[in-house]
Amino acid sequence: MSFHITPLADPGPSVSSRRLAWLASGDDGIPLGSAFLRLFTKQGQEHLAELELAVHGAERRQGVGTRLLEAAVDAAKAERRRSVIAQAEQGSPADLFLAARGFRQVLTLVHARLPLADLDPAALDAMVELPHPGYRLTEWEGTVPPQLARSFADSRRAMDDMPMDGTDFGTVVWDLDRVVAAAEAVARRGELLHTVAAVDEADGSVAGFSELVFPGDGSGDGQHYGTAVLPGHRGRGLARWMKAAAIRHARERHPELAGLRTDTADGNAPMRAVNDALGYVPTHTAVEYQLDL
Repeated sequence: MSFHITPLADPGPSVSSRRLAWLASGDDGIPLGSAFLRLFTKQGQEHLAELELAVHGAERRQGVGTRLLEAAVDAAKAERRRSVIAQAEQGSPADLFLAARGFRQVLTLVHARLPLADLDPAALDAMVELPHPGYRLTEWEGTVPPQLARSFADSRRAMDDMPMDGTDFGTVVWDLDRVVAAAEAVARRGELLHTVAAVDEADGSVAGFSELVFPGDGSGDGQHYGTAVLPGHRGRGLARWMKAAAIRHARERHPELAGLRTDTADGNAPMRAVNDALGYVPTHTAVEYQLDL
């Protein structure tokens, strides 16, 4: 089979990364597959690249994926990257493809879904209304309010010790620009970002947060983007409290919403316990792969 690999321009770098892209096409110009290589640019992650590769099902096993992978890996080396990560559903063709080409498995992610129709509203209300002395909940849509912006950006370090097993993910350094850019990126896609935060009443700082993203029309499934609590505030049930409040908001604000999805590292026992307590049901497992350059 004869085909061509064409580098493409991605003109929209974000605050924290930029992307390279390639298109595989046949002699007739019909697309066969594509590859995107995200190059992280913020401090703490300049060594890392993230690969997304897809080949049309009818065109697999003809070298298209291998050629796209070679182009992306060559570019990662030219950009002086140390690691390339990629994700695949366990047991899928992509899973087998990556394992056969030098990538090693570094992290297992358990995906789960909460069917909103199955919720017990009274039980959910009880979780949200359970007192947590010394803390209060606050929430907002889109970009964080100015009065909480600095504290919210600082609270993102709660994700720093999230179990990543062997992944060479580096350290994500959050600042105000990155927080705002993340919210704006969701809005540009036509989606809705809702954040619940636990505030320490002693000093008014954000002790933890839980983010949910909804489709713009309020239908289908929402997606949890992150739930985390700063180390000094753990063990007080704040994660379940915030996540329960986010779920209640989803039911009340988006009555056409079918469910909520989340993914959690297999080794993150505390967050998996929170998901279980809230009624999330595992749907599938994904594998994070890493290629060391």
